[in-house]
Amino acid sequence: MSANDDGTGENSRGEDFEELQRILREMLSGGQMPEGGIDPEQFAKAAGIPVDPRALQGLFSTLQGAMQNPSEGIDWSVTRKTAIEVASGDDSHADPAAANRAFPVAALWLDEATELGPTPDAPRTLTRIEWIQQSVDTWIGLAEPVAESVSRALMDALQSQMPEELSSALAGATPMLRSVGGALFAVQLGTIVGKLSGEVVSAGDIGIPLLAGPGREGGALLPGGVSAFADGLDQDSEAVTLYLAVRELAHARLFRHTKWLRLHLLSAIGDYARGISIDTSRIEDLASEIDPSDPSGIQELISNGALIPPKTEAQEAAHARLETMLALIEGWVDVVTADAAKRIPGAEAIAEMVRRRRATGGPAEHAFAALAGLELRPRRLREAAALWRLVADRSDVATRDGLWAHPDLLPSSEELDHPARLLERLGLAGAAPESEVDDFDAALAQLLDGELPPHAGGEDGRSESDGGVGETGEAGGADGAGPDAPSRD
Repeated sequence: MSANDDGTGENSRGEDFEELQRILREMLSGGQMPEGGIDPEQFAKAAGIPVDPRALQGLFSTLQGAMQNPSEGIDWSVTRKTAIEVASGDDSHADPAAANRAFPVAALWLDEATELGPTPDAPRTLTRIEWIQQSVDTWIGLAEPVAESVSRALMDALQSQMPEELSSALAGATPMLRSVGGALFAVQLGTIVGKLSGEVVSAGDIGIPLLAGPGREGGALLPGGVSAFADGLDQDSEAVTLYLAVRELAHARLFRHTKWLRLHLLSAIGDYARGISIDTSRIEDLASEIDPSDPSGIQELISNGALIPPKTEAQEAAHARLETMLALIEGWVDVVTADAAKRIPGAEAIAEMVRRRRATGGPAEHAFAALAGLELRPRRLREAAALWRLVADRSDVATRDGLWAHPDLLPSSEELDHPARLLERLGLAGAAPESEVDDFDAALAQLLDGELPPHAGGEDGRSESDGGVGETGEAGGADGAGPDAPSRD
């Protein structure tokens, strides 16, 4: 949010910045608090945390406690409490009946579209608060390596910049600095999770099975989120609910039957996060670029990753593995959903909105950007969906789904770039002349770049309004990456 969105002007922005400077000076110098204490609202505004009286008082109490009783570890109960406070009072009481009607129909259609059978656990509906309560442990597990890396990097940066004569003073302040930093990280994570609870429509909306454990593997819809998503569509709300139920149950089936996948994905996130460091020389360069009258510049500086140096070779490899894995998951879900949901009126229009939401920054994009500065490219997801479709077309659904049996069987990043290589590995290259496979690669690249004209219609019923989207709806302009929507390729 810009500095003027809440009605404040330039004077207020300057006061916010001065207040933050004063607070930090007092915290780091060990001086006495001013009469009346720190104004939590000013601190939150300068730090980019939502201004809510109850939440602000909790934030202030948390930071004071961390300063007075420093500890090595992070008190993650603060994350749970903050997330629930952010979501409380804003949970719509949407009727879960539509979702409960949709689940059995979605399961029946999925039986026809995939070899992966239904999960033992029944699908459920959740409120925002229930989603937070049942997913927060996974969020904390994802955030721990990030918190450790950032804390270590900041302390290393302070030590490298501190004059030798002050090093002993820093050593004495280290526990307090770690404790305050950990508390603030826990509050910020809780704020992120609380906000996401108002955006997600299902348990698998960010691409990771957040709701792990007995009784939680059957998938879940959030009727409040589904209702909010449907409000932006010119489609029947029951059809939207049914489509999203198909997507969610497809996601649940994939993770239930691919038992290694969840741990593999979480490990990839941890591998990336553990390599985070802070570029101290970049801090000095950027200091001159900050507008002292605009505290939101500090928030932007931190959130856009400007202080994080270019990825190391190990991080580049971890990022590539993670991006490929997420693309394969979402691409498979897209293709299976398209096949299973073909009976739903307006299914392609609903699918288009799902793609647009993803291309312009949906919950998954927000989550990974907030956790580790990761960016998911819509183009990569489209390439993965096209590849899954190709394998099924050249062989069958069983061959496609069988690739999930082991991580070594999955398409590699290189095979996503060059589908002909995957066909050759699977012994499917002979299903079409080599020239045809090469032509496919070239045509796919053109289509993903938006260089092909839209179809004028044909036996499959596609029209110009489809933007060249095929049966899966995974390519062309319908994903929001065309001329009329922001591109995040």
